[in-house]
Amino acid sequence: MTLTSSVSPWREIQRKNFVHLKPLLDFLELSPIQRKEIDFSPSFQLNLPIRLAEKIKKQTLNDPLLLQFVPLKLEKQVTSGFSLHPVEDNAFRQETRYLQKYKGRALLLTTSACAMHCRYCFRQNFEYGYVNDLSQELRLIESNPSLHEVILSGGDPLSLSDEKLSSLLDTLERFEPITKVRFHTRFPIGIPERLDESFLKILKNRRFEIYFVFHINHAQELDEEIIYAIKRLKQLGITTLNQAVLLKNVNDNFETQLELHQVLIDHGILPYYLHQLDRVEGSAHFESSPDLGRKIITYLRNHLPGYAIPTYVQEIPNEPSKTPL
Repeated sequence: MTLTSSVSPWREIQRKNFVHLKPLLDFLELSPIQRKEIDFSPSFQLNLPIRLAEKIKKQTLNDPLLLQFVPLKLEKQVTSGFSLHPVEDNAFRQETRYLQKYKGRALLLTTSACAMHCRYCFRQNFEYGYVNDLSQELRLIESNPSLHEVILSGGDPLSLSDEKLSSLLDTLERFEPITKVRFHTRFPIGIPERLDESFLKILKNRRFEIYFVFHINHAQELDEEIIYAIKRLKQLGITTLNQAVLLKNVNDNFETQLELHQVLIDHGILPYYLHQLDRVEGSAHFESSPDLGRKIITYLRNHLPGYAIPTYVQEIPNEPSKTPL
């Protein structure tokens, strides 16, 4: 009898991610001189889907995708004002995986796992702790009648199996005050196969409204298969938005931001936030000035309709909301 694998196709794709530097650098055809700029002992492990690696221009260190995902020696620089925990998540922790930052919204860190590791990730040093389930976190949500929205983040909630996500949504559906569930995810940008029929099925006919907030920094990250997968979400009546981070030498210029936001609105993805960099240790080389960010927003406003303009914000701990810049 032939045994068939029960592993989902998207999970098989994920297992082929680049997690070791030498195979990736060989794939990118980087020269010995270029490799001298690479950090071969990063504190935050390399994790890059093949789909994104294939979009990186070879034989250069200046590609906007390479800069986002490949560790450079610049990460070893110690810079004043940068810290391990720039948004102070622990100050808002009510349970191992539950943060209460803003009124009416619960932030559930469903998993520490991601489809990819962004070098500027503000949560790369966060201690997620080991939990078998989210029962304690869910009890807190159920006991707080002031909550109307649950934000599923992490890590990346789409790293979880369909079974776990279905169970989680079923539980949240029983909490009457919850009228909105929001997914924060970068998974479809690297592995759009994650948005398969099985996953879409568990999103259908939910009592609450579902929102997907993607993290797309550059138009180069997108392709036809990703757009098609996102359109399948939209066909379920799900609102899709995007939040980007302003990154030096990646997207901190007028033309790149204009192209990104044109592509987003052309495919029904509404710009939500453009974030000023969270100053996590090792990311100083990504920081652009707020003055440049404001000029970019003005440029976008002069070239695009109002619904295509993201709000330029910075997260300041203990403020009641994101702070517009």
